[in-house]
Amino acid sequence: MNLNKVMLIGNVTRDPEVRTTPSGQNVASVGVATNRRWTDQSGQKKEVVEFHNVVAWRKLADIIGQYVKKGSKVYVEGRLQTRSWNDQSGQKRYRTEIVAENLIMLDRAGQGGPSAAPATDEAAQPAPPSEEPEINVEDIPF
Repeated sequence: MNLNKVMLIGNVTRDPEVRTTPSGQNVASVGVATNRRWTDQSGQKKEVVEFHNVVAWRKLADIIGQYVKKGSKVYVEGRLQTRSWNDQSGQKRYRTEIVAENLIMLDRAGQGGPSAAPATDEAAQPAPPSEEPEINVEDIPF
């Protein structure tokens, strides 16, 4: 049995680039940064940032191009894929990327980094009380 599965939660590092292949399929490319924080043995706080190249095809590419912006927090699920090609000087190049199969936008509406609309005073007001009735613990049958 084999498994090739990637799950990331991170921040988008650049606005998505959406293009169409000669066969008519849309493809989106976007960068996602993840970080890992820890304290070393001497008590110093450390952080390492990893940058991931994410590629999405067809309908998911359209959605990413329309809604995802630089600074957005996203959950990406997919698989690793490594491509190779020869550059202009004839040297072999490799690129490992995540082929996205699912993407969930984790920012609340109206948030998402520098390209999001600024919050208004109305957004800062507390939400009105819920219309749902309050549940009494004694009413729960178990």
